This record gives sequence, structure tokens and C-alpha cells, in this order.
Amino acid sequence: MRLIYCVEDEAGIRELITLALSTADFEVKGFEDAAALYAEMKNRLPDLILLDLMLPKTDGMTILKELKNSSEYKNIPVIILTAKSLELDKVKGLESGADDFITKPFGVLELLARVKAVLRRSEKKIEEEIRYKDLVLDYSKRILHYMDKPVTLTYKEFELLYYLMLNRGIVLSRDKILQEIWGYDYEGETRTVDMHIKTIRQKLEAVGCINYIATVRSAGYKLDEQGDS
Repeated sequence: MRLIYCVEDEAGIRELITLALSTADFEVKGFEDAAALYAEMKNRLPDLILLDLMLPKTDGMTILKELKNSSEYKNIPVIILTAKSLELDKVKGLESGADDFITKPFGVLELLARVKAVLRRSEKKIEEEIRYKDLVLDYSKRILHYMDKPVTLTYKEFELLYYLMLNRGIVLSRDKILQEIWGYDYEGETRTVDMHIKTIRQKLEAVGCINYIATVRSAGYKLDEQGDS
């Protein structure tokens, strides 16, 4: 049985989430703040964390960053729960390493679908070291090198390049990338992919790497040494 931790300070919402997931054959434990979460994490690690942003003492965004900066906890999938609906809040959460973002109020069926989708993505076999031309990416160490030169990427930039390298030569649509890397496909947010592709290209070019990421007009992107910008 998959174990899910829910960090939510509103007891009613926490109980609703616990009941919904329990009826779907998940084991669920609820916590009202960061201290309670970390205390339980010392005993047992979950398969996924549902994390509210508006929490007392330590806010959810701080908790998220702490989790993703921890060698022990960084690979635990996290879904953000929040009443905030501004695109900037979504981008900040996803950029900090969240696997998905659910805006309150949400339906039980939506919650279950997103939890299952994130768990499916996390179960995919990880290829620890992957190479393309002179690029070497070490997934477990979160390190990228070009001809022995280190390239510093953000969490999502790293995930995106890894996805492109796994599917080298295959055209990946912006919607497909959003679903696989960010776990969401809201209308108008495909520019998030374009922005990340641009910064990855800039960082690779800064160490002398030619552009390996090709833009396929009206289709998406693929890893190709004849890439264009």
C-alpha cells in the first residue's frame, strides 16, 4: 500500500483528503505543520507528499525547498495544495521542485487522478547516467557536464534536459513536456517550456556547447546536434 503524507493545517480539509485517499487504497497520514511532518519522516518516508502552501510557522514553499535540497528527501514527489491561483505562484512552486499543483477548491476525483499520475511518473525506471555527444548527465548526483565542464541547471531545467536526452531524436510537443515534467497542462502555459529551453540553451552555450536542442516548428522540441534557436 502506497503511503501519502498530507501537510494541511485546516483539519476539515486534511480529514477530507485522508478519507478520499484511504478509500482509494492509499495509506494516509496527516500533519498540521512542518515539525510534525519532519518528526514522522525520521520514522518512515512516504511515497508522496501533499503540501499546503499557507501553513503556520514554516510555510509550504520553505518546506518544499528544504525537501528538494535534502539528499534524503529530494526524490519524494510533492504535490502543492493551495488557495492561491496566480500563475506566478504556480511557477514558483514548480520551479522549486513540486511535481504538480492543485488549486483549492478541488474535487476528489481530480485529487485522486493527479496523485496517481505523479506516482506513475515517479515509478519510471531512472537511467542514472546518460550521455549525448559531449554531454554527460548523472541523475542521482544531479550533475551535468559538457566536456568535463560543469553546467549548473535549476531542478526543472535538469529534469527537462534529462527527458530530452532520454528521448533523443524524438519530437516532444510542449504539451507532452508539460505533462511529463510539470504534471500540468493549463492553457497558455506552454511558454513555460519555451522559457526553460531558452535558459538551458544559454547555459550550454556559455560553456562552449553547440545548440543540441532543435525547435521543430509547430511541433515542439527534440535533442539534435543541428538544433536551432
